[in-house]
Amino acid sequence: MTISYNWLCDYLPVKPTPEELSVILTRIGLEVESLEQFESVKGSLEGLVIGEVLTVAPHPNADKLRLTTVNTGSGEPLHIVCGAPNVAAGQKVVIAPIGTTIYPASGEPLTMKKAKIRGEESHGMICAEDEIGLGGSHAGIMVLDPSLVPGTPARDVFKPVQDWVYEIGLTPNRMDAMSHLGVAKDVCAYLNNSENTLKYKALAPELTTLPKAAAPLQIGVTIENTNACPRYSGISITGVKIAPSPDWLKNKLLAIGVRPINNIVDITNFILHETGQPLHAFDADAIDGRQVIVKNLPQNTLFVTLDEKERKLDAADLMICNGKSEPMCIAGVFGGLHSGVTDATTNIFLESACFSPASIRPTSFRHGLRTDAAARFEKGTDISATVYVLQRAAALICELAGGQAASEVVDVYPQPKAQTEVETSFNYIHKLSGKAYPEDKIVNILSSLGFGILKKDAERLRVSVPYSKPDISIPADLVEEVMRIDGLDNIEIPSQVLITPSANLKPDPERVREKAANYLASNGFNEIFTNSITNSKYFTPEVQEYTVKMINSLSADLDVMRPSMLETGLESVAHNLNRRNDNLLFFEFGNTYAVKEQGKYEETAHLSLYMTGQKRTENWMHKAEPVDFYFLKGYVQNLFKQLGITGLQWSEAENDSLQNGWQISVKNKPVVVLGAVNAQKLKQFDIKQQVLFADFNWKIVLGLLQKSDNFYKEIPKFPAVRRDLALVLDKQVKFAAVEAAAKTVKSSLLQELNLFDVFESEKLGANKKSYAVSFTFQDAQKTLTDKEIDAVMDKLVKAFEGQLQAEIRK
Repeated sequence: MTISYNWLCDYLPVKPTPEELSVILTRIGLEVESLEQFESVKGSLEGLVIGEVLTVAPHPNADKLRLTTVNTGSGEPLHIVCGAPNVAAGQKVVIAPIGTTIYPASGEPLTMKKAKIRGEESHGMICAEDEIGLGGSHAGIMVLDPSLVPGTPARDVFKPVQDWVYEIGLTPNRMDAMSHLGVAKDVCAYLNNSENTLKYKALAPELTTLPKAAAPLQIGVTIENTNACPRYSGISITGVKIAPSPDWLKNKLLAIGVRPINNIVDITNFILHETGQPLHAFDADAIDGRQVIVKNLPQNTLFVTLDEKERKLDAADLMICNGKSEPMCIAGVFGGLHSGVTDATTNIFLESACFSPASIRPTSFRHGLRTDAAARFEKGTDISATVYVLQRAAALICELAGGQAASEVVDVYPQPKAQTEVETSFNYIHKLSGKAYPEDKIVNILSSLGFGILKKDAERLRVSVPYSKPDISIPADLVEEVMRIDGLDNIEIPSQVLITPSANLKPDPERVREKAANYLASNGFNEIFTNSITNSKYFTPEVQEYTVKMINSLSADLDVMRPSMLETGLESVAHNLNRRNDNLLFFEFGNTYAVKEQGKYEETAHLSLYMTGQKRTENWMHKAEPVDFYFLKGYVQNLFKQLGITGLQWSEAENDSLQNGWQISVKNKPVVVLGAVNAQKLKQFDIKQQVLFADFNWKIVLGLLQKSDNFYKEIPKFPAVRRDLALVLDKQVKFAAVEAAAKTVKSSLLQELNLFDVFESEKLGANKKSYAVSFTFQDAQKTLTDKEIDAVMDKLVKAFEGQLQAEIRK
């Protein structure tokens, strides 16, 4: 559920700061999962000012440029070189002085610097609308109202909207909080509880008198299935003009991620997120017989929905039909193609209804239509609010679309729903919550939430439940309401604690270990447990100097604590190979031990990987493929990704047990050593096939983790773009050098580079080879253009040519 701070504050009698409101929402059970800033104009025009063009003269060295002087309200006039064809003396314009950062409608932000253009100094920019994000036109500079005063901040003129947007994690039962007004009611209840008062109340919009149409347009309503539709309200509005919505309405919708369409559709979306009540607008002229019938149609009836797909209806689907029983809308789920509002619509019939969750949810899933309306109806809506919401929406349509009410409100409510009543005792509330709430506090909280106090005595309490809370039906529900508004943190800790509390470390070492183990096990690895006591003969005299020796060894073969994970792991590898289990993927968490100084010892935690044999056995589709260094490298890198560790630094490692070993460091801390075990070490264990080994210093790994578990990022909404380059380099140049050169190009657009081919041939030249490298670009905020990507590719090419003397194969 997405909530706008500015929008929510429209209904609050006091306005907490965004951070204070975030704390309040989380305390009352509306957990804030994220808080992000929204700007209707990127950068909010910060630093831009209104200027007056004083003079315009031709540029001596360029036909299309002009030399201007501009009054910005303070100091000396600015000398600015301008290329716009429409610049003229006397104009009021938008100026970006030196030091101001502008955010174009497309492209990267740009900070103004003093520049020399064709020999003439320029101290800023006279801006076109696309250059500052106010539109898409680049035909010329923006020419403003002549009455504007130079020096006025541009944001005071254009008033860009700044907002804060909350993403709230709602539990499925909280339909009452699926709207800004519903959340405001909870916040007011919290404020009342904090001050032990009832003075705070959500500011629900007041209804206004609707203008009357000269000619009536009466549309009747009949409900045939009253179980699926217990209430249906509607009103006819004529003379509407379909047009874009005003900026205030667009900005409210954009802040919560809803795309504006036109004034009628935007109003229905606005009301949905304001009140939680879905609405639907029909083209009244498309309603044959001027009659709306709520009914079920025969199995496999064909119906074309707004997305232009023909669907076969189920007999259980509740439909909104016209006077000929022809379907116009899937009730509470999705509209029809031929009865919806179009640009030519002038008369509408506005629907506000209550549909049964048991009817809406199966229909929504059956047709794969998970709409905002269905999400609310399937959780239950406020059956008492249909007419109020209808009148509220009708007033906005009359105001913003020029409509007039052509009928009275039609409200079909065959069997008015009685309010639910719940009785409980103060003792039960104390017992279930663990806190002895004062009776007046309980009454205050429930009253603030809209519960009616029907009966209260020294022991018991009976309340009527507001229609907006259809999930409240038993005493335990009342206890939950009291606890969350008072704050779960306010439950007293008992004087006796029967269990020993423990601090939850961040990161939790056991959870991290489990995550790594689950990843490896799911990829075919088997976990092994080997003895920490091993044979000193495995190690050179130099290693034995710092080995921890057993005073009373169990045997001559088990006389030292292991200084390395490799040897005990190779024992397990050899044991399996001797039993014809040739293809092995092992991992082990264990400790190594060393003498640090006289009488002091060091214990280090490790995660070790062992690989040998075939990574893929032969079959009719593929040949057998043995494990290799790159197979090991892939798992090592993926483990880092699983744990959210970035910034890997590769270097060659000197290790007596590895052949051509490598070391990975992070923040200059050596984390992993990996490579193929050398022949001498394999011979000790009579192993005749290649074994690959990687050893993580697990203590360092834990130290590199973030202090929270939240290192995930939202999946970008916009597509990635791939570009390829073929680089001809000297044979001794390694791909790590290519990666290092690419990192010198600072661009947030470059997400990944990958080596996908290596080619060697005398045709390339003596001692030469070719790397084929792919580059992946992506922007989380917009779709990239060729121009943006080409700019980064040009920088990459220059970096490769300058740093590696690379030639680009055409």
